[in-house]
Amino acid sequence: MPEYRVKQAADLLGVSDDTLRRWIEQGRLAATTSAGRQTVDGAELAAFAHALAADVPRPAPMPVVSESARNRFVGLVTNVIRDTVMAQVEMQCGPHRIVSLMSREAADDLGLEPGVLAIAAVKSTNVVVEVPDRA
Repeated sequence: MPEYRVKQAADLLGVSDDTLRRWIEQGRLAATTSAGRQTVDGAELAAFAHALAADVPRPAPMPVVSESARNRFVGLVTNVIRDTVMAQVEMQCGPHRIVSLMSREAADDLGLEPGVLAIAAVKSTNVVVEVPDRA
């Protein structure tokens, strides 16, 4: 299972190194020390990211001013559900939850498991871009 240095883990969670170190000191997240460096287990980091995102209050829907999302999202795999043919892969990319359906073979070949760092690249012929009434 991958392990992440404090700086990497903090970046993936969207917090400062100091915040992550405080969480480790408070016992909210476990870390191991090897050769003077603290690391966080990938699966534990993924579970923590998932719980952290679930605790964030969601703002009330607001009118969209303008929008066009970027197409690459870096994040942690938080869950993989496999059957004999297909796999459902969930990722936490900052505050965004991304769900992808793919063949089980692809998920196995990529080694997708909770805690693995991955990139969700979105390519679609149907992308919704919204601009609200500016009145």
